[in-house]
Amino acid sequence: MSRHILAIDQGTTGTTVLVLDQTLSVLSRVNQEYPQIYPRPGWVEHNPEAIWSSVEATIAGAISKAGIDPGSIAGIGITNQRETTTVWRRSDSAPVHNSIVWQCRRTADFCTELKEQGLEPLFRERTGLVLDPYFSGTKVRWVLDNVDGARAAAEAGDLAFGTIDSFLVWRLSGGKAHVTDVSNASRTLLMDLRTLAWDEELCGHLGVPMTLLPQIRSCSEVYGRTRGVAGLPDGIPIAGMAGDQQAALFGQVCFRPGEAKCTFGTGAFLLMNTGDRPVPSKHGLLTTVAWQIGDEVDYALEGSAFIAGAAVQWLRDGLGIIQSAPEIEALAATVPDSGGVTFVPALTGLGAPHWNAGARGIISGLDRGVTRAHIARATLEGIALQNADILKAMQADSGVTLTALKVDGGAAANNLLMQFQADVLAVPIVRPQMLETTALGAGLLAGLATGVWSSKDEAASAWKVDRRFTPDMGDVERTAHLQRWASAIART
Repeated sequence: MSRHILAIDQGTTGTTVLVLDQTLSVLSRVNQEYPQIYPRPGWVEHNPEAIWSSVEATIAGAISKAGIDPGSIAGIGITNQRETTTVWRRSDSAPVHNSIVWQCRRTADFCTELKEQGLEPLFRERTGLVLDPYFSGTKVRWVLDNVDGARAAAEAGDLAFGTIDSFLVWRLSGGKAHVTDVSNASRTLLMDLRTLAWDEELCGHLGVPMTLLPQIRSCSEVYGRTRGVAGLPDGIPIAGMAGDQQAALFGQVCFRPGEAKCTFGTGAFLLMNTGDRPVPSKHGLLTTVAWQIGDEVDYALEGSAFIAGAAVQWLRDGLGIIQSAPEIEALAATVPDSGGVTFVPALTGLGAPHWNAGARGIISGLDRGVTRAHIARATLEGIALQNADILKAMQADSGVTLTALKVDGGAAANNLLMQFQADVLAVPIVRPQMLETTALGAGLLAGLATGVWSSKDEAASAWKVDRRFTPDMGDVERTAHLQRWASAIART
């Protein structure tokens, strides 16, 4: 009988489930969105029960659409929106509060307090992260301090905390497994990067009882088995887990140090494999765990641009320059260049390596000859030039010269953007046939744990290239683009 993998990609706006076969062919794909909750400005929440309902529905839909026997599923892989925080009761699995989403800024004041106490160097050295509301640890503290009885219940061992991966494994296993994987744990501000264990001192500074925390496990092993899940037989191994960006790095088979990927979504997320050592960043990047398989641990450098595809959405919804996002490529292609226009899409500040929350987007170089086509082209160029800054920082931190950049995500389908990205980086861009590499990575991790693939090399052999974009820009032109970009960044 054929063996299949169920890959759950639990994202910020919805859940996607894929059924994969042993050749990595996608037999079905089903997506379901769920509501975003905004209690007040800067606060973002999800209803955990809505997330779970979307997971159950997409599992059932994907199995039905694939036309497979659920008993043929060899394992389940999970990838998830990172940092989003849920606390629930162990007794009945009921959440004590809505999930606090990674985008939520409610703990900004507490992060400022920690910085004023001089604690940021400690957190940076132990976790590879900066003190920011983005990460899970301060969100957990907020729940304990603001939900009646939560702190006392947590200290008594009656509550459980988890990022979305943990919550899903708990529900899929019928409350039998309270676990997370190292990639998600490395995004909490609570785990020591080198020991791969919860750090008692850091937990103390954040006011998080260790009785609340899940067990940290590798990214590819059996964590538990299904129990009482609608549409699934009991006993299917839950066998692979990684945060979404780490899963995409794995799905892009970036298994060797120096290999890197960029996911073009709402923002752009770049990760470079740095091998078996965490590389401290001196250039505004984050150090994180990429994955652990058995005793083998790989680390990564990470940089994020807050706005990528969202800039195209802004042209559509805010300016009305295009009617649909895919139109931008054809419009931009009607002009040979941007006509000297530079667009810095700092619509929500600048991320890595600049970390300027107060920065604002600018469009410069306008004259009477500029058309909407020039602005469209400058938008695509701005997305690529942001990434050039991040990858320059990665190379400086790692000491590794980039030889190629693998890409995925929706905007990776834009050929003009991919060619310009190759040109300004002066390295080839490699686009796979399957752009949903986040789910693919989760599936590969589960398949390795359950024997569907015997090794990473066997799994990698099924990865297929769609197109390779080779740099086709002279040094003088490239330098002019980068200099104009640097000048514009300085004015944001």
